[in-house]
Amino acid sequence: MSALLLLFTCLLLGALVARYAKPPIGIVHGINWWVIRIALPALVLELVPKVKVDAQLWFPVAAMWVTFFGAWLLFALLGRWLGWSRARVGALTLVCGLGNTSFMGYPMMQALHGSEGLTLAVVADQLGCFPLLASAGVAVAAWYSGNSPQPAMIARRILTFPAFLALVVGGIAGALGGWPPVFDSVFAPIGATLTPLALFSVGLQFKFHLGERQLPALLLGLGWKLALAPLAALGLGVAAGVGGLTLTVGVLQAAMAPMISAAILADEHKLEPTLANTILGAGIVLSLITIPLGNLWLGG
Repeated sequence: MSALLLLFTCLLLGALVARYAKPPIGIVHGINWWVIRIALPALVLELVPKVKVDAQLWFPVAAMWVTFFGAWLLFALLGRWLGWSRARVGALTLVCGLGNTSFMGYPMMQALHGSEGLTLAVVADQLGCFPLLASAGVAVAAWYSGNSPQPAMIARRILTFPAFLALVVGGIAGALGGWPPVFDSVFAPIGATLTPLALFSVGLQFKFHLGERQLPALLLGLGWKLALAPLAALGLGVAAGVGGLTLTVGVLQAAMAPMISAAILADEHKLEPTLANTILGAGIVLSLITIPLGNLWLGG
């Protein structure tokens, strides 16, 4: 309970600072730079060597694929049926297909399931959600905005991402027996800054402004992201015989709030930014309730 209270406090503090304290220009960019380029790689370097490889580790990754490609299929069909614009289909695919599996997923899984849950959350994010953002996400944004995706740019974006490089280094360290204890004493406190800063940054960026005739799209989008996607992931896991904490974390990561970077990508490509940001804000607030409830339902 105290860990969840920390998440809510950091999120609320960010929202209050953004509204009343007039934070310095560029503060969000600076915080995100630290989180993405320093804290997240440090956390990956700490946790990945401790991952116990087993036959079920594919599931948290597959759950991310189910969430994204399920969203793409669903909203493409709904868009044709309801007469939506290409921009709306693209926006919903991005923000409801890609989850906030790092900024919110890491601290929430750590709060609910400790270091073992956090380790599985890293697997889902770094091997599932982030490569999808950098590849299929970029392709969807380009396609629905009328541009052509560039494979070389996508590959470069993945291979030079700091957390991906940390994942490779951490995997090698794990194969060689792990880091000496002195390394963990450096990685752990730096990685620990991710939770409060990431949630504070989310609070600073929180927006809720619904445009005309966007309510049905908002409800359908959140219905997929917070309910149907985790149920689809759960069905896959149960059918494949996945169980225990691996099943729980995979399903909860599929149910995580929309990804901030996905909303930014939609904004950059002019894919209904108002809708994308409103789904982002509403999803963050609702997930603070739905994730703990889902965890209880799964027996966590």
